[in-house]
Amino acid sequence: MTNPMRRRAGVPLIIKACFMMPAKPKPTTIEALCPRQACTAIRKALRTWYDRHQRPLPWRQSRDPYRIWVSEVMLQQTQVKTVLPYYERFLAAFPDIHSLAAAGSQTVLKLWEGLGYYRRAHHLMEAARTITREYNGCLPTERDAFRTLPGVGDYIANAVMSIAFGQPWAVVDGNVKRVLARLFCLEDPVNRPSTHARFQALADHLLDRSDPSTHNQAVMELGALICLPRNPGCQACPLAARCRADSDGVVDRYPVRDKKAAIPEHAMVAGVVHKRGNVLLVRRPDEGFLGGLWEFPGGRCQKKESLPEACRRTVQEQTGLTIAAGAPIARVRHAYTHFKITLGAVACRWESGRVRLDGPVAFRWVPLRELEAFPLTGAIKKVLLHLK
Repeated sequence: MTNPMRRRAGVPLIIKACFMMPAKPKPTTIEALCPRQACTAIRKALRTWYDRHQRPLPWRQSRDPYRIWVSEVMLQQTQVKTVLPYYERFLAAFPDIHSLAAAGSQTVLKLWEGLGYYRRAHHLMEAARTITREYNGCLPTERDAFRTLPGVGDYIANAVMSIAFGQPWAVVDGNVKRVLARLFCLEDPVNRPSTHARFQALADHLLDRSDPSTHNQAVMELGALICLPRNPGCQACPLAARCRADSDGVVDRYPVRDKKAAIPEHAMVAGVVHKRGNVLLVRRPDEGFLGGLWEFPGGRCQKKESLPEACRRTVQEQTGLTIAAGAPIARVRHAYTHFKITLGAVACRWESGRVRLDGPVAFRWVPLRELEAFPLTGAIKKVLLHLK
């Protein structure tokens, strides 16, 4: 006879086992997300759309690796409409690697002025000199060699190798991530560094290896023109029939992003120090933030410190000069990637002392009319509008 206690004890074990049965796994592998047949259809649709709708951008009219490289560097975190005039001026001044390698840094920075992310300009100059010295002025055609140059990361390497040389390397930028996130309803946050490898693997899988140049540009162009961050043009999208976010009506949910911390804002002061008809400019070190650019001396304001007080203190700390600080000339706001500033510019008069720099690496006493000959920071450019 069966023991009743064993029978009663067995019931909850069976129930527990039922509840612990594993759920059906979701298709998380690359092959499951995008089978071979789907890849072929996506590539074909992208190519057809791109052939009809691509913008006639100047770097697309050339197969010169140097010009393609310059365009990709300028386009990092910068919109096409902003880049266009800079690209034309830059190549007019430096039509090849040899001319860029021989250029002075201040000339290059002046042409780059206003484009932002100035380390890109420094890296271009350093890389051009390396290419001239070690590769006879010709861009390396092997990705590993190109990848070792200053400023060349995975994106730049893949873009130039695929677009200039037709090599099968998939590019992944913000536009590509957005397209992939919506196409496959990816829950991976696009701004989390640890998820980049997954987007890269999916882009590699989807890549048209027979024509990687056209494919890469087509995906990026789709993100720039159709698959926009807000109000995407899904009705005109060549991939709408295969887009999971569109078919599920959840396009606005993708791409998923981690919430960013609030951007801090700093109160800054700059002294427009006059001496015998000239004003004082100081140059930032080449290495570091806004490297090589010129500005008025100054710094960060302390709490409960007036602008004239902050101006006298920071100018003295940076230059060793004693000044008389007068009235504020202007207050301007300027945004950088990770912070914002409110800059108060103060009219000042030199009283005593010789310039002894602490922080800046060079200085000039300059007539007001000649200030714009120097590569200036964006905030100081805004102050100049008030000085005029």
